[in-house]
Amino acid sequence: MATTEILLHGVPLSGHTHRVGLMLRALGLPYRFVEAGREVRAGAAYRALNPLGQAPVLQDGEVTLADSNAILVYLALRYAPDAGWLPREPVAAAAVQRWLSIAAGEVAHGPATARMIVLFGLADDPDRAARISARILAFMEQHLAARTFLATDHVTLADLACYSYVAHAPDGGVDLSPYPAVRAWLARVEGQPWFSPMPDFALASEG
Repeated sequence: MATTEILLHGVPLSGHTHRVGLMLRALGLPYRFVEAGREVRAGAAYRALNPLGQAPVLQDGEVTLADSNAILVYLALRYAPDAGWLPREPVAAAAVQRWLSIAAGEVAHGPATARMIVLFGLADDPDRAARISARILAFMEQHLAARTFLATDHVTLADLACYSYVAHAPDGGVDLSPYPAVRAWLARVEGQPWFSPMPDFALASEG
């Protein structure tokens, strides 16, 4: 267990922040959430934590880490190295890494970007985001047709890294109804005892 207070600097509506929050909950690690909106991330104090000004940032004692997938790897190896979040077996480890790359690639440029365009007015190409979304969701549908989770037969970092933005793809106008295996996978992640949903956009915006 953590011996110092863990701080998670992030944005409540960010899928990158959400995936780290899920990991902390799954590991049973108490933490304090520090909201890091756009103005905060532009400030010198935050840039000292992450010069790129991105969220989330994790502080765990003397350790300060940016990049949500890097944070997932750190938490898994620091607090639960034998729990299977990042398997040691080479093929399974490679499978997890592949999905971490997909989360930072196709999922980020597809469903996540489509959501950012609709909800936050991101200046990007919605048609391109829709095409990437359709391609990765079709791939995931085929992949999950005979699988319970993305990389192994149990939840791993792969599932946490990909869940948030796929689950919230409809926020960006990306329809999940053609993908029953993907929707079943989302439901299995949501059925985990540590699961907590991302805040509703309307409620979070009002708050």
